[in-house]
Amino acid sequence: MNNKIDELKDILQPILEKHDFFLVDLEFVHERGDWYLRVYADKKGGITIDDCALISEEYGEKLDELDPIDPAYYLEVSSPGAERPIKNDEDLSNYEGDYVNVSLYQKIDGSKAFEGTLTEVTDDEIKLTIKVKNLKKQVNITRDKIAKIRLAIEF
Repeated sequence: MNNKIDELKDILQPILEKHDFFLVDLEFVHERGDWYLRVYADKKGGITIDDCALISEEYGEKLDELDPIDPAYYLEVSSPGAERPIKNDEDLSNYEGDYVNVSLYQKIDGSKAFEGTLTEVTDDEIKLTIKVKNLKKQVNITRDKIAKIRLAIEF
């Protein structure tokens, strides 16, 4: 199945790049007797329903042309969600400048969780700008201390 997913991603990637979108996830699953090809895409600033429709139309046409999937299936294109997990290094770089929630394995400055703006991503660490009593402070977190990172909504 991984080879099929890789093939489907290869077909999708040029369409996403043409419109400055990026792939968050792609899955081909069997649920309740039907097959679903699900595309989760995003772009800087967030993806809209019109963006999803555009991807669906262009990807659907390309899939119809190439016919790489044997069983009948439903194509679904959507946003990955406002507070979705950040799963890999590419995702992390895509969200530099965005507001995130970081959970840690070990405490830093007495806390195991931080919310703030992801200001820099390197191979070894991330830098967050957080607010502490209305003052901005920078926190450097080594990558080995990070348990989870997800997008967050700033209130």
